[in-house]
Amino acid sequence: MSKKLLSLILATIMMVGVLAACGDKEENGSDAGASPTASTAATAAASTAPSPSAAPSVEGTVTASGSSALLPLVKAAAEDFMAKNAKVTINVTGGGSGTGLKNVADGTSNIGNSDVAAGDEYKDKGLVDHIVCIAPFALIVNNDVKVDNLTKQQAIDILSGKITNWKDVGGNDLKITVVHRPDSSGSRKLVQQIVLGTTQFTKDGITQAESGAMKTSVATTTGAIGYIDTPYIDNSLKALKFEGVAFSAETIKNGTYPLFGQEHMYTKGAPTGATKAFLDYIMGDEYQKPAAGKTKSKVEELGFLPATLLNK
Repeated sequence: MSKKLLSLILATIMMVGVLAACGDKEENGSDAGASPTASTAATAAASTAPSPSAAPSVEGTVTASGSSALLPLVKAAAEDFMAKNAKVTINVTGGGSGTGLKNVADGTSNIGNSDVAAGDEYKDKGLVDHIVCIAPFALIVNNDVKVDNLTKQQAIDILSGKITNWKDVGGNDLKITVVHRPDSSGSRKLVQQIVLGTTQFTKDGITQAESGAMKTSVATTTGAIGYIDTPYIDNSLKALKFEGVAFSAETIKNGTYPLFGQEHMYTKGAPTGATKAFLDYIMGDEYQKPAAGKTKSKVEELGFLPATLLNK
């Protein structure tokens, strides 16, 4: 074989090897997808891509005032809500339902708490009602009183001052002292509507501004009678049956116990921001329904009843 032919064969073999190497490089390139520079760019793009939407942060200050009957629930809910939302401050005060309605109407408070629905004087104030629970009420007496039940007529006669001694309703010979709430109190308005009707409270007796003070006054005054929502009741005083019926979720639901109120949290216009989030929390499942493994909701644990109790 001539040298010229051998050189030609070797050159051909080398050319085939180069072409094969180029083909492999292209295959590897299309399979790997990118050079180190391209890979870095992809990583950067992934790190800057938007993450799945998280719940928006709640922040701000909420003021709530009014009903002292509702105070235990609102205070407890405020503490729980602030523990879950570090950027929210909720200030809760009492003062009575009338104070709460006035404060929310004039913008002093974000929320006005009330035991009764807002009256006609607030119709043009743009108030929005949020019913958060049901509060059972009871006529309460000092533990020295030897009476466990009052009929509606007996209660009317006592609270109006017509009967002034417990012996006249089957009790011991003991002077009756009526403990009142002020005119601005929603508790007083409820008792007026449900028990007294058109009959007026006696002007004699003691007046206490808050439910807690009412409880203390009745518990420490011999022969005293008053009225309070049941979350405040303990062994320091006695809750009376009304028309032979004791308060309970069942007796309220079946209509045999009439002393209760729907508890209102009013806002001026539709709530927004932290105010809306707080109201949603109180009215949501966490407060209104029992947690897994529990028989009572947080509302019930605090002595109130769920807002939906009377729903058909």
